[in-house]
Amino acid sequence: MRVPQTLIWAAFLIQKVVGEYGMAHFSDKGKSKGKDYCIFFNSQWARLPQDLNKASRLQIHDLTTSVLCSPSEVPEGGFPNRIPMVMRGNCTFYEKVRLAQINGAKGLLIVSKDRLTPPAGNKTQYEEIYIPVALLSYSDMLDISKTFGKGRLVAMYAPNEPVLDYNMVIIFLMAVGTVAIGGYWAGSRDSKKRYMKHKRDDGAEKQDEETVDVTPIMICVFVVMCCSMLVLLYFFYDRLAIWVIAIFCVASSVGLHSCLWPFVRRLPFCKCRVPENNLPYLHKRPQIRMLLLSALCIGVSVTWMVFRNEDQWAWVLQDALGIAFCLYMLKTVRLPTFKACTLLLSVLFVYDVFFVFITPFLTNSGESIMVEVAAGPSDSATHEKLPMVLKVPRLNSSPLALCDRPFSLLGFGDILVPGLLVAYCHRFDILTQSSRIYFVACTIAYGIGLLITFVALAVMQMGQPALLYLVPCTLLTSLTVALWRKELPQFWTGSGFVPAIVLAPINCTQTAAPQIEGPSTKPEPQTTEATNQNEEDSPQQPPQETPTAEKVEEENKSD
Repeated sequence: MRVPQTLIWAAFLIQKVVGEYGMAHFSDKGKSKGKDYCIFFNSQWARLPQDLNKASRLQIHDLTTSVLCSPSEVPEGGFPNRIPMVMRGNCTFYEKVRLAQINGAKGLLIVSKDRLTPPAGNKTQYEEIYIPVALLSYSDMLDISKTFGKGRLVAMYAPNEPVLDYNMVIIFLMAVGTVAIGGYWAGSRDSKKRYMKHKRDDGAEKQDEETVDVTPIMICVFVVMCCSMLVLLYFFYDRLAIWVIAIFCVASSVGLHSCLWPFVRRLPFCKCRVPENNLPYLHKRPQIRMLLLSALCIGVSVTWMVFRNEDQWAWVLQDALGIAFCLYMLKTVRLPTFKACTLLLSVLFVYDVFFVFITPFLTNSGESIMVEVAAGPSDSATHEKLPMVLKVPRLNSSPLALCDRPFSLLGFGDILVPGLLVAYCHRFDILTQSSRIYFVACTIAYGIGLLITFVALAVMQMGQPALLYLVPCTLLTSLTVALWRKELPQFWTGSGFVPAIVLAPINCTQTAAPQIEGPSTKPEPQTTEATNQNEEDSPQQPPQETPTAEKVEEENKSD
């Protein structure tokens, strides 16, 4: 019976220091309009009403020059029907609120320059105190002093926090859509490159962007770099944040150009090229429309960088640039085997769980390194936010939107890491002609894993490592489909990536080499020329003579 008793006492001790977010509505005397500020309180001292209309509007007694730790700091006449506002420090919360209550106060606001923590006490103190006590940030106190006069009123209340915000729907659609489109695009592009390489038409392949095959060594180096960068950002956030913002601007503009160019190249105008010159980039004589598109992408990135702190609309540009960056990475980076997919996802699974759930036990503040870096430290001097996340503002009016974090966030890694597996599944589908069952199943599994993440976020009310739920859902689903189709050896090693024409049986009846030697050599240049012309004018009509010539050449080699 010792274990249950220990758990009960642990739950009791945790409950004693749990704080809640609320609002303090300040207004001038005689005016109905005011402004809400975040407060952090412990309902075990005294509960706050849930509705502003039911909260009492009381006059503030500004005592921020004092910490209210001794009776000598109480002004003459006390605080009758008022709420004193004092500074934090030098004594316990109980001593402050007890002095305020004895001198007629109806509540107490404690201004804190440090992180807001719940005003804790013991059971006896909770029973003695019947007025609410809450913490207010120092920056909010300065804003209150500038905005309102001396006769300002305050009403403290704590509306109910919704279980799930509607902005989660927007994040879900953006994340699943990015993974589905990126995986589909990467698989289709890879199969097209193999087709053109098999047809010996290297012109289109040289113009297209090269892919990067990830090796186990690259995975290990990448994870070490992620861990190092995250720790450095935690300790030197203000110095490194601006560099991360600059890198994001460059990478996102390249990604946006890569995503828009397939559409721009279909436009019938601005096909003329730059005149001959010796400039570093323009000596290749790019098309005018390519330069215009580059200027547009750079302009969008620079606009976001300049107005990145405009919370009302800058998040739209950040999400658009982030989605373009993710699509570009999914199209460029390629995992060649399911073994590489398993290694990458498993290592990043441990990385995500460690920096979210384990690091709170290692930091002085008790906050996870991942959450602190993603949302930005509260004590940051620059108040910059890292742009490596999709962010959507909260759509409801709640204390959490005002106090804690006004945006819901989803990191790019939670899109890119499972997205690479989805792209691998699509390539395997195309090159084994499996009706895209791997791609569809893995994409659905990603959506289910993301929904589980949102449920865990609502239940636990704390930041969640999304890969904790996404990695098992996507990996196990892909593995199950491979086992069901009895293709696990090919799926594991990537040996299914073999062009179908190489595996075609040879017709042994056509063995007369002298009869086919002449025509097998002559049509080949015509086929290449026809392929280049068709690709430029009408890419949906491949030449019909090429398969026959290629098959005949294979037969000659075998004979």
